[in-house]
Order: sequence, then C-alpha cells, then structure tokens
Amino acid sequence: MKRLITATAFTLTALAAAPLAQAADSIRIAHVTGFTGPLSAYAEQLSVGLEMGFEYATDGSMEIEGRKIEIIDKDTQLDPARARSLVEEAYAEDDAQIVVGPVSSGVALATLPIAEQYERIIMPEGVADAITGADWNRYVFRVGRNSSQDAVSNAVALGEPGVCVATIAQDYAFGRDGVAAYKEAMEGQGGKVVHEEYLPTDATDFTAAAQRLFNALKDRDGCEQGKYIFAIWAGSANPLSRIQDLQPERFGIKLATGGNILPALVSYSEFPGMEGAGFYYFESPKNEINDWFVKEHFKRFDAAPDFFTAQGFSQAMAITAAIRKSKGSTDTEDLIKAFEGLVFETPKGKMILRDEDHQALQEMYHFRIKAEERDDWFADRTVTAGVPELVRTIAIDQMNIPIRNKR
Repeated sequence: MKRLITATAFTLTALAAAPLAQAADSIRIAHVTGFTGPLSAYAEQLSVGLEMGFEYATDGSMEIEGRKIEIIDKDTQLDPARARSLVEEAYAEDDAQIVVGPVSSGVALATLPIAEQYERIIMPEGVADAITGADWNRYVFRVGRNSSQDAVSNAVALGEPGVCVATIAQDYAFGRDGVAAYKEAMEGQGGKVVHEEYLPTDATDFTAAAQRLFNALKDRDGCEQGKYIFAIWAGSANPLSRIQDLQPERFGIKLATGGNILPALVSYSEFPGMEGAGFYYFESPKNEINDWFVKEHFKRFDAAPDFFTAQGFSQAMAITAAIRKSKGSTDTEDLIKAFEGLVFETPKGKMILRDEDHQALQEMYHFRIKAEERDDWFADRTVTAGVPELVRTIAIDQMNIPIRNKR
C-alpha cells in the first residue's frame, strides 16, 4: 500500500509539474492593449507588428535562445481599472515576464504601478511623456516615441524665430503632454506657442475652437515667418478638416500636424503642402529590415504596413535583442541590465534605449503632404491620399529629447 501511495503521489506530482516546466521554458509576453474601442486600429497594427517582428528577429523559429515565444492577448477596452486588473492577471496568473501595452496613454499610466508592485517589465505603447517621466519606474521601457519626440521633431521641421503657433489637442495625458513638449521645443527653436485649445477626446464639433484659434493668430505681430495651427489628435475625428473648411488661409494661417496611420492620412489629401514630422511611413526608411517588412506585409495582407505596425515590430526587435543579450534569461534584473543602453535595429533603423529613463531614441521624418491616388495602401480600395513625402530624416542627434523623470 505504501509503495502504491508513493507511486501514485509521484505520478500526480510529475503530471502537475509537466505543464509548469513547459511554461517555465517559454518566454511569456502579455499584450495588454485596447483591441476594442476607438484605438482598436492601433492595437491591431501593434499586434501584427509584434508577431512579424519576432518572426524576423528569430528567422521564423519564434524562439529566442531555445525558448519558445508565447504571446497572450488581453483587451483593456480602454478602461484603466480593467487594464490594471489584466496586467496583474498577466503577472500573477499567466506568469508573464513582460507586459507590452497598453496603447492609450491614460490607460498605460494606470498600469505602471502594477509592474513596480510585481517587479516585472512593462513596455507601454502610449505616447504621453509622463510614462517615462513623472510616473516612470525602473521596470518601464518604451520603444514607441514619446510626446517630446513628436514635439521636438515637429519643432525642428517648422520652428524658427518669427513662427507663431496655436495648438489644438485632446484633453487627456496624450494631448496635454504633447502640447507641453511642443511648446518647450518650439521655443527652443525660436518660435512661440501663443494659444492652446483642449477638447474632449470624443469631440466632433470644432467650430468654436477654430474661431478662438483664428482670433489668437490673425492680428498678432511678430509672426513674419508664419502662423500655424498645430493639431495633436488621436482617433477617427480630424479637427483639421473642419478647421480647413473655415478657410484659415484668409488670415494667413497654415495648418500643421504630425504623422498618423494610413486611414487618417487619406484625409490629409485636403492639405497639399502641409508639413510636419512623423514616426513612420513605409516609404521613408531605407534599410534591409524595412525592405523585408514592407515586402512581407504586402504579401500577407495586400496592403502597406502602417505607423503602429512598425512600432509593434520594433518592440519585438528590442525584446529579442535584450533576451539574447541576457543569454536567454528573463529574470527581471537581468532584463533591466540588458535593456538599459540597448542598441538594436528596427524598420526605422537604429534605436537606443536610454539608461536614464528607458526611452528609445530614434530617427523621425520631416514630411510634406502631396495629394496622390494610391492603390497600394489598402487591400480593398484605391484612395486619394495625403502622401507624407520625405523632406529629410531627422537624426537622433538633431533632437534634444528631455529627460523628465526624477531618477
């Protein structure tokens, strides 16, 4: 009887241990992001890019240092409380070594303390400066751009003495951080922000705001190099279209904004000649990784890769490079050492994860909009698009990206 009990216990223990051992061998990455809601298009692109990035980085094996990559998708529905719960679930129940996401800045900020509590890596996909600034902790690493990179690149593209700008942005972390960074960067270039407008994230009526923007600029002195309305906006609504309908040119006012995803760039065809700077457009970078990425994306989806697809791809490249640098370890302290100062290649070229705040430094692209018929952007239609033709690549050393944390 003793032998039977011992044998039975051994068998049950072995059976229970088998899946745990198998799980321990895998690299578990929880992709916690807004798969439903207004930013779902961003999340879907990030997901596709993450998969393609791991495929490229591992030569199709989906293994790093002999360990299988396991991606666990979780939908925040853009709810901060739900996101916190899902990140905790990823660490505590799924034993994820890395959480990637969320994509909404406000939602991402709510999850950062969970990473600190569990002492695990989180790679937010939101843009707000606070993510690697005021609300940063040592477990936070960001590969996507931050508000300051958007702001500084756009200020480098347009800013000079005698340029006056009024801004319009969404009233949450992404918009407010973006304007604060843009204002600082524009003043650094010699220009000035003379007025700020903030509207709800779901705003669709921009008439009153546009009138306030016009009033702030139209009779202002000291703007001999140009008067601009600069928009920082995410999601489907586009304030620039409504503002354009109100004919800002009658006051000598031009429109400006950063880059965007391809569906949003369709509406940019209304603004030929508009300039700005962006994170990625598939025809801008010239390197082997981007060549593979673009070719494979067309082959699989009969459409061009987009803004956030490139970010997802780059995130996978960073994770792969860090785990290789740590010789296969996903221990948190080993990963922190590997990520800090990491230099890695992406579809955008070289990126550097800065030690001080774990923000990826990267090139940005100064563009000028050209209206053009395109049959290769989408699989199901031809569009008249606002193509962001490359004016110049803004190098890493041409942008002074502030360190905003208290490390």
